[in-house]
Amino acid sequence: MALSAAAPPPPCAAGRLPCSPPPRFGGGRFSPSLLAAAARPRTAAFPEPLRTSAVCTKAVINSDGTPGASNSPHVVCFGELLIDFVPTVNGVSLAEAPAFKKAPGGAPANVAVGIARLGGSSAFIGKVGDDEFGYMLADMLKENNVNKQGLLFDPHARTALAFVTLRSDGEREFMFYRNPSADMLLEEKELDLDLIKKARIFHHGSISLITEPCKTAHISAAKAAKDAGVLISYDPNLRLPLWSSAEDARDGILSIWETADVIKISEEEVSFLTNGEDPYDDSVIKKLIHPNLKLLLVTEGPEGCRYYSKEFSGRVRGVKVDAVDTTGAGDAFVAGMLSQLAVDFSLLQDEGRLREALKFANVCGALTVTERGAIPALPTRQQVVDALPKVVA
Repeated sequence: MALSAAAPPPPCAAGRLPCSPPPRFGGGRFSPSLLAAAARPRTAAFPEPLRTSAVCTKAVINSDGTPGASNSPHVVCFGELLIDFVPTVNGVSLAEAPAFKKAPGGAPANVAVGIARLGGSSAFIGKVGDDEFGYMLADMLKENNVNKQGLLFDPHARTALAFVTLRSDGEREFMFYRNPSADMLLEEKELDLDLIKKARIFHHGSISLITEPCKTAHISAAKAAKDAGVLISYDPNLRLPLWSSAEDARDGILSIWETADVIKISEEEVSFLTNGEDPYDDSVIKKLIHPNLKLLLVTEGPEGCRYYSKEFSGRVRGVKVDAVDTTGAGDAFVAGMLSQLAVDFSLLQDEGRLREALKFANVCGALTVTERGAIPALPTRQQVVDALPKVVA
């Protein structure tokens, strides 16, 4: 059955947040690694009820009639903003690449731009270098109508760089330049807490948990959001080369796991977090579900995604396209989902509407892999709407 491309309700018509009791999942237990992480003291554990009233924002129109960035964004994204360098040809290692294309990137920034491209309201909080790449990235946020009042420039460190390629064997290869980079130096005292507290959704990853002072800033930002009743969205975005060890990466990712209301992970991350268990086994997935989680999403690239809530679970088929560069596909998926969730939390309780939202998100991810680079490839809402009828339920 072909999808109809229904527009989301206006921001001020947002549904109320679900206030149901903690979920139960038939007999599922946490994996040993998650239990071990839970047993350790956690400065980041701050369970609080979500705000139950909607924050209504109005679209901002610039003097030339074009959309502008809202001063009260629905979704605030925290973390890294950097330059990705992707090879101009496919199937080669970084060493073999003849040339690279420069593209703005960084998972939380990708999500912020993705939401804005889809017509949503977003902001980014993070730090770049006081250098030409930093200015370029700041201009990029402005051009894409992302609120950048939480973006800072550091005069003592450069903007982060990442070289990424998809080798002929299908494995992604990363090389990062962060020794340290500006994003790692964001301090707690520099946070724009007012911007965070006014959001409906606070979205973050795990990379800014790796080193201080950004780790403390990250935890403080997320706590401020939680205390204000903001819904917490978490995409771990595992990048092993940035961590000192696989064990540290696992512990770091799980250290804030139970503070999230919505979590998106890939099948590879499921296997990593459960110490190699089968990511396609529902009983394994349920080990990663904590009592207050409202929605767990597992992405599987062109195969689509799976969803798990306390009330229902299922699979939404993906869209197969000719992939050029998979960088940013998961972030585009998150942007597609959050752009809809931000204006109506009640879809968390309606499986039919949730499935429609996930079909939309799957198309966002599919369109992104058809071009090189993450942010340059993120689709507009019209592009997604045009592609939706091709998706069969």
